[in-house]
Amino acid sequence: MKLLFRIIFKIFLILTILAGCATTEEIKETDSDELLNQGIALLEEGQYDKAISDYNKAIEINPKDAEAYYNRGYAYGEKGEYDKAISDYTKAMEINPRYAEAYVERANAYHARKLYDKAIVDLTKAIEINPRIAEAYNNRGVAYKNKGQYDKAISDYNKAIEINPKDAEAYYNRGYAYGEKGEYDKAISDYTKAIEINPKDAKAYSNLGVAYDGKGQYDKAISDYSKAIEINPRYADAYYNRGVAYGEKGEYDKAISDYSKAIEINPKDAEAYDNRGLAYYRKGDYDKACSDWNRACELGSCKNYELVKRKGDCK
Repeated sequence: MKLLFRIIFKIFLILTILAGCATTEEIKETDSDELLNQGIALLEEGQYDKAISDYNKAIEINPKDAEAYYNRGYAYGEKGEYDKAISDYTKAMEINPRYAEAYVERANAYHARKLYDKAIVDLTKAIEINPRIAEAYNNRGVAYKNKGQYDKAISDYNKAIEINPKDAEAYYNRGYAYGEKGEYDKAISDYTKAIEINPKDAKAYSNLGVAYDGKGQYDKAISDYSKAIEINPRYADAYYNRGVAYGEKGEYDKAISDYSKAIEINPKDAEAYDNRGLAYYRKGDYDKACSDWNRACELGSCKNYELVKRKGDCK
């Protein structure tokens, strides 16, 4: 996301005003600029309501200020008010039809509402206006990924990386797409590159572990999950995934410990209960297994619980 500052001959305008030669429109434009930049400072502090208030005033002074609509749209987006964000980005584009960044941000709002086709249309328009926006290619790739169109996603990530070879997010996203296609070596290469660019990316380490899991290299997977947990000790998915790897190695106590930590962080994780139940079952602790499977079923995952009930292992 790019917030837009605007400084239009500030010193000249101020001197002109002091000299008594400025027009009313020039004074209004200066006021609008001040509100725009003040709103950006508030956004950076997370004070979205106050920023919106400043943008409201800027728009009242200058209803044709595309940047004020754009930045207010961003503030609404950060508050999760996506319909209002979409409305503001649309207004910015009505004022300036070549506003590529507005198309990118409206696509982000559509994406948040899972309107992936609309997001793709907007990102395609942004690319048409400015073919060098790496973010537009990356984000369109994410939309294609969410539609299960992994080859199209990979093509867009390739372009994002071509424009910005230091785009860790594009490498991460391309790695994910390769992983979904079962191309684990390519996924490993991309996650490794993402980590090289951003060594503190816990998600990249965790997904690198998933790729090694896919190749049956459980020790390498465990090492990467452990690194993800070191970076983010509250990363429930990393504990869950490491539990899976330990389970594949037959180290059920370690698996149970990791599933327990994942559940502590996210008590609504049905899969963690399911897998912990399986680890208990393989240890011969049927009561705990049944308890976990019952809880998993309450959370919406009943596959194991119904199976063992039919077998008579759980009451």
